[in-house]
Amino acid sequence: MAHSSMDEEELETKEIDVGRLQSSRVYAEEVPYVPKVEMPIKQNLFKEITAASKEMFFPDDPLREFKGQPGSKKFVLGLQSIFPIIEWGRNYNLIKLKGDLIAGLTIASLSIPQGIGYAKLANLSPQYGLYSSFTPPLVYAFLGSSRDIAIGPVAVVSLLMGTMLRSVIDPIANPAEYTRLAFTATFFAGITQAALGFFRLGFLIDFLSHATIIGYMGGAAITIGLQQLKGFLGIVNFTPNGDIVSVMTSVFVAAPHGWSWQNILIGASFLIFLLITKYIGKKYKKLFWVSAIAPFTSLVLATFFVYITHAQKNGVQTVSNIQKGINPLSANQLYFTGTNLVSGIRIGVVAGMIALTESIAIGRTFASVNDYQLDGNKEMMSLGVMNLVGSVTSCYVTTGSFSRSAVNYMAGCKTAASNIVMAIIVLLVLELITPVFAYTPNAVISAIIISAVLSLIDIKAAVQIWKTDKFDFLACLGAFIGTVFDSVEIGLLIAVTISFAKILLPFTRPPTAILGNIPTTTVYRDIQQYPEATKVPGVLIVRIDSAIYFSNSNYVRERILRWLTDEETQLNAKNLPRIQFLIIEMSPVIDIDTSGIHSMEELNRSLQKRNVKLVIANPGPKVMEKLHASKFTDLIGDENIFLTVRDAVAKCAPQMLEEV
Repeated sequence: MAHSSMDEEELETKEIDVGRLQSSRVYAEEVPYVPKVEMPIKQNLFKEITAASKEMFFPDDPLREFKGQPGSKKFVLGLQSIFPIIEWGRNYNLIKLKGDLIAGLTIASLSIPQGIGYAKLANLSPQYGLYSSFTPPLVYAFLGSSRDIAIGPVAVVSLLMGTMLRSVIDPIANPAEYTRLAFTATFFAGITQAALGFFRLGFLIDFLSHATIIGYMGGAAITIGLQQLKGFLGIVNFTPNGDIVSVMTSVFVAAPHGWSWQNILIGASFLIFLLITKYIGKKYKKLFWVSAIAPFTSLVLATFFVYITHAQKNGVQTVSNIQKGINPLSANQLYFTGTNLVSGIRIGVVAGMIALTESIAIGRTFASVNDYQLDGNKEMMSLGVMNLVGSVTSCYVTTGSFSRSAVNYMAGCKTAASNIVMAIIVLLVLELITPVFAYTPNAVISAIIISAVLSLIDIKAAVQIWKTDKFDFLACLGAFIGTVFDSVEIGLLIAVTISFAKILLPFTRPPTAILGNIPTTTVYRDIQQYPEATKVPGVLIVRIDSAIYFSNSNYVRERILRWLTDEETQLNAKNLPRIQFLIIEMSPVIDIDTSGIHSMEELNRSLQKRNVKLVIANPGPKVMEKLHASKFTDLIGDENIFLTVRDAVAKCAPQMLEEV
């Protein structure tokens, strides 16, 4: 009996436990758990500023390699960070030497004729193009972190330098002063580049968008090509301006008696030859060397032809006598006082920034292809030091060349030693054969430059930009038109202006969207992107896709109120229930300032007048902290802040039914 009584008690206890469990389950179903938005942990203000500064200037944690290392190891790592040649030089071998030797010889055959031609673009004597193909590559080989970049003069920077320098000093009337200003601009270009790297401000060069660079480069290529018509056609009196109207006017005014058929014949013949070799190099990748050595081959053949025929006495214009010997020192020629100093700083900063943009873009491209990391700030410092040394050794602004870097890569370069090989070849040319260039026709130099800059016109990329983003295409077109129809400075100014406009536009007119429920789910998405999404009766759900700052806070408030008015108008016309709740999805809102909070307070007051309750879903930690600090959470009530839109709708819908 006792045993039976105990069994009944246990059974009764189990029944009670089961009843409690069932009761708790029913309660859980009736009152589901709704997670709330948590307040972020309050951090020390100094730590917040330090963390933000570190993320801005030191996102790559440059000292990570030094942590936990002994003193001797830190010293070696420090030397390697300054001179990357120490790191890759330890493992250098004959296989790498073979690759660098072939690559160096190949890019030297390309850099010599291009160096002479690009110096003429900068309105400098041809030897300065060769000087700039000797010292800077040597310096970069010791300091640079990219193993693929080929250093030397480039078309766009040369044209930019020539145009800006000529606006200050006439290169024909005062060639010595003009050259001094070029060295001064190069010095300050180096200062600018090194400073950006040292202070880790490399993010500034990212303000030029890809689209504007495509347009600017294309416009510069057209401008460069048009200016080569002087040498190509043998025109003596030619406009110093670079815009298409001035150039074509000079061409047609000189026609036909001012044209030289001898120069045209030489230029056209070698241009066709260069284009054919370029086509062969593109079509058959293994024959890339054909197009790589074609410019030097053209230079040699044209020079030999003029030499044996004495064509320079019969109307063929030739390159002026190139001074023999290596770079003379030029430190004493720099301007450090007067108005020319100001001009040198201005030109140097602009040229240095453009040179950086081109070189960093090239370096990142090849680093991605070869799967290694390129430290942008170190790269800027190495380019800066390179140009500083160049400015005191008779060089003008140099940077990485895309065409020569591509050839360097395809030729099988293994390290930056290919630049050393190239520099040695240029040294031999300067010491031994520069007098021969007196017989080099200008027409062949023009043909070499025209064939080189054609690759800067990327029509395929422009078409892709048009298909992808019309605003980007507008930026691309603006930079192109400004460069072609006015000058490279105006094209650059337009490019920078449009780039900044593209950055600022989302902050002044941020995208916003009305959300609806995807059927059979608890997901809420933009009704424009998902037409099947349905609006929740009596609830307007809006998403703001940007931070809310003083520049856009009024727009956001007015945009939301306009939508609310439109919705109410449509509902009244259909005799449907009015809007009772406005839910703002704030997950994309990464930050909000005091103006934004003030605008939200005004929005709440406007909603109260319309008898509409404001509800917020998923504010981020920074936003939540500021809303709490400003007492805005007290204003709308903590119970009206939810983790998800689904939770907000679930809470609002029953209240709406009760009111109805």
